[in-house]
Amino acid sequence: MGAPTAAEAPLAPVAGAEAGGISKKGLSAGTVGLVGAVVIGISTIAPAYTLTASLGPTVSEVGFQVPAIIIVGFLPMLLVAFGYRELNTRMPDSGTSFTWATRAFGPWIGWMAGWGLVAATVIVLSNLAGIAVEFLFLLIDQLAGSPGWIAALAFNPFINVGVCLLFMLGATIVSYRDLQTTQKLQYVLVGFQVVVLVIFLVAAFVHVANGTAFDASPVELSWFNPFAVGDFGAVVAGLSLSIFIFWGWDVVLTMNEETRNPRKTPGRAATVTVLIVAGLYLLLSMALLSFAGVGEGELGLGNPDIQGNVFFYLSDPILGPLAFLVSLAVLTSSAASLQSTAVGPARTLLAMGHYRALPEQFARVSPRFFTPGFATIVSAVVASVFYAVMRFVSENVLWDTITALGMMICFYYGLTAFACVWYFRKQWFDSARSFFFAFLFPLVGGSILAVLFVITLVDSMDPDYGSGSNIAGVGLVFILGVTVILTGVAIMIWQAIKRPAFFRGETLGLEAPESLRRERRVAAD
Repeated sequence: MGAPTAAEAPLAPVAGAEAGGISKKGLSAGTVGLVGAVVIGISTIAPAYTLTASLGPTVSEVGFQVPAIIIVGFLPMLLVAFGYRELNTRMPDSGTSFTWATRAFGPWIGWMAGWGLVAATVIVLSNLAGIAVEFLFLLIDQLAGSPGWIAALAFNPFINVGVCLLFMLGATIVSYRDLQTTQKLQYVLVGFQVVVLVIFLVAAFVHVANGTAFDASPVELSWFNPFAVGDFGAVVAGLSLSIFIFWGWDVVLTMNEETRNPRKTPGRAATVTVLIVAGLYLLLSMALLSFAGVGEGELGLGNPDIQGNVFFYLSDPILGPLAFLVSLAVLTSSAASLQSTAVGPARTLLAMGHYRALPEQFARVSPRFFTPGFATIVSAVVASVFYAVMRFVSENVLWDTITALGMMICFYYGLTAFACVWYFRKQWFDSARSFFFAFLFPLVGGSILAVLFVITLVDSMDPDYGSGSNIAGVGLVFILGVTVILTGVAIMIWQAIKRPAFFRGETLGLEAPESLRRERRVAAD
């Protein structure tokens, strides 16, 4: 037999010396550097879109303490990112959560960690495409100076779904090509987005200094004190929103087999991404709180009429004739994130196919671009069909499914953090670095996310949670979240029957690296 071509599915061996270990999948190595990975990570988080949609609701929960909540939400993300970094240093694999949880806890938990990542990102893909459509029509309306009738076209389901599918097609084409194409596109989109946001926040501070702000409020240290909120329930609600605004940085880890220095670059990129985004969020929230205050007046951040798109309503009083740049930045933010977010699920599905946890078609790599072609197309098609069907069937179901994302994020991030702790259990006390970065930090981060998962699960049972839709008195968000998880369980059981090799640990086995201190002691003896 000849060597397999790039188009063939390179599958993990089930016998021999290499069976059960990490193996290559045919991706293009050395394509992405540190800067490129950070840019793609920032793009996936989509700071412009995410903050314009979440700042208002967070203000409603915690008032001026938004910066404090951002910091509190940032901390578990940073702690979990340290765990991701340690796992990636030991096992740079595109399957990330799936691969690492499998190595730590076995195939069943590992499969569900992979499902959590794929389900969350595919749902987000559909949401981002829909958001991009709305902001496209909003921008056109703003530039044309129409009284809102152009923006209203985005809510026509036929127009909305049609343009949404075009966005999805464009993102899929770019994602199907090599990561060099993705990098070049993201440099432009992310660069523009960040520059506009910096101009926006500086202009807001200038208005405050000049006395021309809507409701000028000087920045105070109390804004950074989460205990000043007073209500623990409000802190939890704000924290849940804050967790969502940081989600997406882990996409840089799924590119680890395609980065330069795959054991170090992805972990560094994830940490740098989280730090940059946290800094941007803090500066923007401080600037807009100072400019508009938290009241319910016309431009106050507590006004429910503007909370769905705070940047849009504040852009004109802050930037005047350049206000359209903010709408364009939010549009490019959602469009850029749509494209970069597609990177994650495709590579996780590729790894699941490679290790025989899914049909071998998912292990196929494009012979021209060396990207997970089949998995990329499947992710896009599923996201497109989901969005189109839900848009016509029930918008409540669509948005409640997106609301249930918080559960999925906590689910697979938390599992991965605990996987780090358990995988390195024999090395916890090898050094101070091992104790903090492989044990304590991911343990605390994972525990916080586990608590948030349970709280969100319980709260979502309330029929008033989310859109207010319910079935037999049980909140629709809870039903949808549990349905997504149980769907994963059902598919997993079916795959275990069809493809038992993975579930027997033959293609990817358990591992716990030995204590380095003990190995050195044995070697000395």
